[in-house]
Amino acid sequence: MTTPSPPSLIAVAGPSGSGKTTWISQFLQDSNRPCFYLAPGASKTSVDLARIGYRFPWVQVIADHQTQSFFEAWIEGTLPNSTVYLELGFHLGLDSPFLAALPWHRVALLPPDLATQGATEWHDWADEIIPGNDAPSLKEATPPNLWLTSLSGQVFDPPSLDEALIELTEGAYGKIHRAKGIFELPDGRAFYVDFVNGLPGIEYTELNLPTWLDGRPDRPSGIEVVGWELQQGAIAQTLLDSCLSDDLLHQYQQQYKATLAEETIPA
Repeated sequence: MTTPSPPSLIAVAGPSGSGKTTWISQFLQDSNRPCFYLAPGASKTSVDLARIGYRFPWVQVIADHQTQSFFEAWIEGTLPNSTVYLELGFHLGLDSPFLAALPWHRVALLPPDLATQGATEWHDWADEIIPGNDAPSLKEATPPNLWLTSLSGQVFDPPSLDEALIELTEGAYGKIHRAKGIFELPDGRAFYVDFVNGLPGIEYTELNLPTWLDGRPDRPSGIEVVGWELQQGAIAQTLLDSCLSDDLLHQYQQQYKATLAEETIPA
């Protein structure tokens, strides 16, 4: 599929884990093409807002509190020709006032078996249906809950983090449909972690960010969990137990700095 010619307004909706952010991301890779990304209702701890900002620094990410003034500028014609991608979270209704006021091209990403049925609220809403990931959440009698928290400033012990994420995704703290997060490691790198129930394994992707080896990172990180009967307190405590203390973080960072210094010494 080709991207509509700018100026364009593209709204993307679908169930949790269907691949909305991934679908949008394929159109954000051209740094010469002006683009905006926004997710109405997303909190300051939104993993997707942070990840889009990290992966595509040339894309203008619109925070929730900036949404109204942004659309006022759009209506007044004071924004440059560009493409605006709006990602509608699964927990928001399709009757959002943001969608009613402007001429959006509406795209729904649905599980492959559902995409061909033609009898859902997404079919009634969308201009275009695209098969996405399988999303078992649609087979549940009740909608899932969303829990999220900021992890900014926290640095994780890698083995402890791996164990915590395995416990989480295998159901130790509730029935998990989706988990995604940005985690800082003591070697200064940051990773995006993604899990969707029904897809294989937990996916780890290193983010292209400067190595942070001076104290606690001052940049956004966090986790979002979607599921049923979530034991939020237990999840939070398990993550906290996986974090490094100030003393341990300092020791690790000094070791990594020494290793990097040795590697840069001319032979």
